Amino acid sequence: MTDVPYAAAVTVSDGRRTSTLAGVRVGTRRLALRWLRERALILADAHGGGDPGPSPTRDGPPVIFHGSDAPDALRAWATSAERQDAAIRALESGRPALVTVTDPAVGLRLTLAGWPVRTARAVGDAI
Repeated sequence: MTDVPYAAAVTVSDGRRTSTLAGVRVGTRRLALRWLRERALILADAHGGGDPGPSPTRDGPPVIFHGSDAPDALRAWATSAERQDAAIRALESGRPALVTVTDPAVGLRLTLAGWPVRTARAVGDAI
């Protein structure tokens, strides 16, 4: 049996508007989770100093955090075997894998999410 396709995205919200910073569609849940971990570490490592570092996308603007809580939370999620196991179990069961961090200094919420992409075949239609 092959895996259903998976999608993953990085979004940012100010409570009124939500924007997608990056997204991908991949063939396996492990690839989706790897992409999310990479984005989490890119965003976390870009914190501090004068250079905001690389963007989670090639063409989008970088996310600049005003405190260390959000980058620390992203780094902790990306490097925790327990949290990664929970994320892969969520994807295996058909639920989304989510991590949301908040930068209270400016009221932004950054969410990294992965989910299975449902197709007619994935929900039981005949081939």
